[in-house]
Amino acid sequence: MGLSEVFWNASIEELKQGYIEKDRHYICLLCGKTTEKGIVYQAEDVFYEAERYMSLHIEAEHESVFDYLIELDKKLTGLTDHQNRLLRLFYEGKSDAEVQKEMGIGSASTIRNHRFVLKEKERQAKLFLTLMELLKERDNHKPDFIDIHKTARMVDDRYNVTKKENEEILTKFFPEGTNGKLRSFPPKEKQRLVVLRTIADRFNSEKIYGEKEVNLILNDVYGDYVLLRRYLIEYGFLDRKADGSGYWLKK
Repeated sequence: MGLSEVFWNASIEELKQGYIEKDRHYICLLCGKTTEKGIVYQAEDVFYEAERYMSLHIEAEHESVFDYLIELDKKLTGLTDHQNRLLRLFYEGKSDAEVQKEMGIGSASTIRNHRFVLKEKERQAKLFLTLMELLKERDNHKPDFIDIHKTARMVDDRYNVTKKENEEILTKFFPEGTNGKLRSFPPKEKQRLVVLRTIADRFNSEKIYGEKEVNLILNDVYGDYVLLRRYLIEYGFLDRKADGSGYWLKK
C-alpha cells in the first residue's frame, strides 16, 4: 500500500496526530518516515520510545499537522484562498479584532459570519462523510480509483483513473514490467500521471539527489530523461533547488 493510500485511508483521529500504527511500526502520514516499536531513538541528549519520537519528528520536520494540511492544494482541502487565510489566523490564536485588522475586513460581525460559514462547512463535511460510509456498505458497483498524491499541483479529471485502468496503462507502457524501460512517453494526461507516479517510486524519499544522479535514474527508464524530469516536477512528484543542484521526492 503506497503512502497516498495510507494517508487517504487514515481516520480523522489518525490524521490529527499525523501518524498511524501498523504492525510493529509507526508511519508518518505526511512523509512516510517510520519508527519501529521496541527501538529507542535519540534526539540531542534525550532518548525516546518509538511513538514519542514520531511525534517529535512531526514537530521538527512539519511544524504541525495543521501546517502541513493547510498547505495542500485547494482542490484537496476544498477551501477558498480566503478561508485558508482565515483558518491560519484562527489557528495562530488571533482574536476576531486582530483578524479583522490583518485582513482588512470591515467589521467584527463580518468575522463572526465567516466563523459561522466555516462551522456550517464542518457540519456538511460530517454529514457527507457519514453518507459516503453508508454508501460503501451498499454500493457494489463503485469503481476503485487510484489515490491522488498529496503533492499534486493540478488536481483535475486526469486523476479519474480506476485501479484497473492504472494496471492496463502500466502494462501498455512498461511491457517488461514497471522496473523496466518505458516504451514511449504517453500522449494523454491521464496516462502520463500513471506513468510518472510509477517512475517516482524509483526515488528514495529520504535522499537529496544531484542532477546527474536524477538523470542516470531517469535514463534507465527512458532516453529523454530531461522530459521525464520536467514532467515529474510539473506533476508535483519531484521538487528541486532553484539552481538545480538538488532534487528530492516531494513529501
